[in-house]
Parts: sequence; structure tokens; C-alpha cells
Amino acid sequence: MILSILIPVFNEEKTILELVRQVQQVKLPKKYSKEIVIVDDGSTDLTWSKLSFFKSNKKIRVYRHEKNRGKGAAIRTALKHSVGEIILVQDADLEYDPQQYIKLLKPMDNKKVLVVYGTRLKSYPVSLFGPKRTPLVTHYFGNKLLTSITNLLYGVHLTDMETCYKLIRKSVFDKISIESNRFEFEPEITAKILKRGIKIYEIPIHVNPRGYNEGKKISWIDGIAALKTLLRYRFFS
Repeated sequence: MILSILIPVFNEEKTILELVRQVQQVKLPKKYSKEIVIVDDGSTDLTWSKLSFFKSNKKIRVYRHEKNRGKGAAIRTALKHSVGEIILVQDADLEYDPQQYIKLLKPMDNKKVLVVYGTRLKSYPVSLFGPKRTPLVTHYFGNKLLTSITNLLYGVHLTDMETCYKLIRKSVFDKISIESNRFEFEPEITAKILKRGIKIYEIPIHVNPRGYNEGKKISWIDGIAALKTLLRYRFFS
């Protein structure tokens, strides 16, 4: 069985090569193999130049948008070029550890399991003060709020709707069209999965959050867009 790892990337010249190296090093269970599909979403730094290194690698496919179109658009392009039975999206900024693929895949041994999310917020300690203060605490509570709204609107009990690590069988994607171009991909795919009555299994994961000075791109504006997306697909689509 093939795990397709989709990597949308925009201006990540400092991390993209290390990220790909980490993904390559992951040793999946014997029943799985992996393919890596990278889409450079119109980077203006050296990201595309560095990705050119992989053009001759048969296990890594690299594509490019001439102009920046957003994470959702990059994922749509990657999906078109993927062949795996299971799809996983991997951010290129090193916040998420690819070694966690192994435990995220375990529920997929049951063919009835269609979707698995890696939840950051189930076991993530929150500290408002001191040397161990939670980084980007507003993002933490923003994610909590959006997840709570998701639960209220769709009658579920998720803990981390906005997580990057979403393992979804290709058969689910075949029935769902992704329309969002930017970070609204996360609430859109979640809403459409839940509206189809598909159960989302959650597995706790650990992350290494980065700040805006390290290249983080999502902002409060994207939080508002996520809320609008949740409402749209609950009541109007």
C-alpha cells in the first residue's frame, strides 16, 4: 500500500531539504511504501532552486506554481499527481516530525478507518508565564476555539481540527472536491468529511512550534476565514 506524502511549500529555503531528508528516513511498516509529491507554490526565495536537486529522483516528484496560489491550491496540484491509497499532508517548516507517520498509520490497519488526525492539543501543556511559556499562545487558543466551533456545528468531539497531519484514504478524496486556495483547506476538508458521516480518529502527536520570525505564515485573518468556511459548509453548501 502506498502512502502519498504531499508537501506544499512556499519560501522555505532554510528547511525544505532537511524536511525531505527526514521524510525519506522514515521506515514505514512493511505493508507500506511511500511516495513524495512536492509542490512549490510560487516561492520567491531559493526554495525552487533547492528542489531542483530532486528532479532526477524517481521516488520524489516536484512541481511548481509560477505564482503563489495558497496551500489549498498546492494540495490540489499534488493530489492530481499522487497515486497512493492513503494521503498525508506534510508542512515544510519542521514543526511536525515525520517519524510520527508510523503511529498515525496504525489505525489504518483497520480498513474501516478512513480518516486519522494527529492531534497536537490533546497532550500539549499550556503555560502562560515563565521560561516554558507556550509559544504563540494566541494560536493555541485560536485553534481550541475553532475546534470547539467545529464540534458544536457538526456534533463531534475533535480536539484539533486545524492540525496539519491528516491521513485520509484516497477513496474519500475521490468523493470530495477541494475548493479552498489558502489555509481554509483545513476546515473545508474537515467539514466535508464530517458531513458525509465519516468518523475522524485522533492520535496524539508532538510538535515544535515556530514563530513569525522563523517564517510562520498563518495569522488571525486566516482564523476568521476558517470560521467562515466552517459556517459555509455547515449551512450553505
